[in-house]
Amino acid sequence: MSSSMSGVEDCPSWAPVLGFLGSSSCIILANLGAAWGTWKSGMGLCQMGINHPNGIIKNLVAIIMAGVLGIYGLIVSVILGGKFSQPVPGTGASTYSQYSAFSHLAAGLCCGMCSLASGLAIGIAADAGTRAIGAQSNMAASWKKMGFTGDSGGQPNSAGDSLFVGTVLIQVFAGNLGLYGLITALILSQSDYSCNMDN
Repeated sequence: MSSSMSGVEDCPSWAPVLGFLGSSSCIILANLGAAWGTWKSGMGLCQMGINHPNGIIKNLVAIIMAGVLGIYGLIVSVILGGKFSQPVPGTGASTYSQYSAFSHLAAGLCCGMCSLASGLAIGIAADAGTRAIGAQSNMAASWKKMGFTGDSGGQPNSAGDSLFVGTVLIQVFAGNLGLYGLITALILSQSDYSCNMDN
């Protein structure tokens, strides 16, 4: 809900700078997290695909989850961008309050930093997880060539994929960090106060 305040001191000329900084930092940090998570996940996926190409499609989950982080930043940045108020025509007085500026800066940093942390966690977990899945699959194939019925994970018919469920769970919880930041940023962005320069 938006309210109105009066007084030039409540809406200084520098207040929009913080609002634009919050909007831009959100999309920048979120895309940094998405890019790093995609890069790190892709390295592990390509390394696994050399000896276990059949598992590439199934292990694309991490790359998809990393890409979603950029969408989180885009959503918040667009919402914040729609809340900026233009100066009063003629006088050029700012109607964008300090309260809105700090609120929108906090929202942008919250979503951006959480998405960045989530991307780092997804990338590291996916890189290690996909490499481990590929190594386990190779070990299972070697055991079968030697005549053993079980694989390295102790499951007779798991084809070396006993680590897959655990790896996906780790990535899901890592991806939730960005979702928490998105929810909090949406709540913070609802705090919107403007100045009434007619008073």
